[in-house]
Amino acid sequence: MKSKAIFFHAGCPVCVAAEQTVAQALDPSRYDVEVVHLGEAKGRIPEAEQAGVQSVPALVLSGQPFHINFGAALSDLK
Repeated sequence: MKSKAIFFHAGCPVCVAAEQTVAQALDPSRYDVEVVHLGEAKGRIPEAEQAGVQSVPALVLSGQPFHINFGAALSDLK
């Protein structure tokens, strides 16, 4: 059974680099990876907040948020 992974980002250079490095490095046989661009999907900001995301880029693995570097605070995306 695969674990769910959601990579939240805002499209900035820091986020894009993190996506290319981290999200794509996850083993697809172990993780179902969804990439969410919060600049284009602002309706998903509450979901990111509820998952504990405070800034992007962030990776949520099995419900646990992991913040990767600092591109933007979620409050900046609202």
